[in-house]
Amino acid sequence: MVEMISDVFKPAVTRVITPTAKAMLKVGLTPNGVTALGGVGVIASSLIFYPSSHFFLGTVLICVFALSDLFDGTMARISNRGSSPWGSFLDSTMDRITDSSILIGLLLALNKISDPLVPVILVALVTGMLVPYIRAKAESLNIECSGGIAERTERLMLALFAIGFHGLGIPFVLSIGIWVLTLLSLTTVIQRALIVRRALDK
Repeated sequence: MVEMISDVFKPAVTRVITPTAKAMLKVGLTPNGVTALGGVGVIASSLIFYPSSHFFLGTVLICVFALSDLFDGTMARISNRGSSPWGSFLDSTMDRITDSSILIGLLLALNKISDPLVPVILVALVTGMLVPYIRAKAESLNIECSGGIAERTERLMLALFAIGFHGLGIPFVLSIGIWVLTLLSLTTVIQRALIVRRALDK
């Protein structure tokens, strides 16, 4: 099983954000409220700024709102109520919607100029949805399936990096980033499918 890049940084990130998460709980914010607020912010930024070709500004705002994804889980773990099935469902659902909205916003912008990257983005969008679907389906079969070369964190960072620097006028960065994103997503889909196949063959 391939170790995800994000796993290396998660412990350090958790230590840094825990004090802020505690402060957010003290002022009355809830994990689910932070999840919803961050998700709506990402969706709005993606579908407002990207289609109007404000790629850098849109990416900055998305990064700000995406910070909610760091805090809500920590808040749930350290709160008196702890994590809940509804909170887990809401967080997972918002992740799928926000990830898709980023690529849809980019797709709307590039489709206006008939950019050849449009079909590549469509493949990235579909495979990006398949990665968590395969895991969820595998877990319903009691199969652990969190492996793969690129988890959500890596794919999201790559997409935002490419789009943001494209907004600054860096040549070829969008094309390279989207192609790499698509190939990594496709590879992860295949890897997870093989994990399930091997588990079922035992």
